[in-house]
Amino acid sequence: MARIFAAGGIVMVPLLLFSLLTLALVIERSWFWLRMSQQQRGLVTDILTTYQDNPARAIAKLKQYPHLPIARIFLAALSLGETTPEEFALALESAAQAELPLLKRFQTLFETVVGIAPLLGLLGTVLGLMQVLSSIRIGEGGAVSTEGVTLGVGEALTSTAAGLVVAIGALLFANLFQGLYRRQRAFIQETAGKLEVLHRRQIRQIALGQAPNPMGDYPRRGWS
Repeated sequence: MARIFAAGGIVMVPLLLFSLLTLALVIERSWFWLRMSQQQRGLVTDILTTYQDNPARAIAKLKQYPHLPIARIFLAALSLGETTPEEFALALESAAQAELPLLKRFQTLFETVVGIAPLLGLLGTVLGLMQVLSSIRIGEGGAVSTEGVTLGVGEALTSTAAGLVVAIGALLFANLFQGLYRRQRAFIQETAGKLEVLHRRQIRQIALGQAPNPMGDYPRRGWS
């Protein structure tokens, strides 16, 4: 491995840094999505069920998961107290928009690696070809230094291959995380819609005097 790294020339240094950066980002994003997928679906099901009977208990349970974006989104709306359906929907939408950058975190860095790594490989190719040309001694009847040509070609091919490998790896994981982001965004929209429906039902029940105020000791008020 050390010999291959040395054969690639100077561009192998930034390529190595980019590969280590990509690996660190992949580990961080994988842990983020794995932890969230394991906890959020069961939590949302429990919250939607609990909210119908005891909204205060649902809020308390959400506060136990501050690391989950969906919990923070629900809390942003439920913690407002007594709200109209329009205000509740606006609170959910605003909280969801605030969480989107977290879900897309490091996507720009992945795209940067995908764009720069092949260019670094191309730079290594150019430097290798320059070494090959410098090995041809025009003033000496076109004599060629075999060692110089070998090193130049090796640098050109190694750096190009390394740049492509780093870029392909970053692109694969970038697309994977982008797909997870789209699924999470759809999940947030779906579950937020269900919570809105439950909130409207609570308001109708309060207006008809069929249920206690879901948010605690607020004065009763009905909406048409």
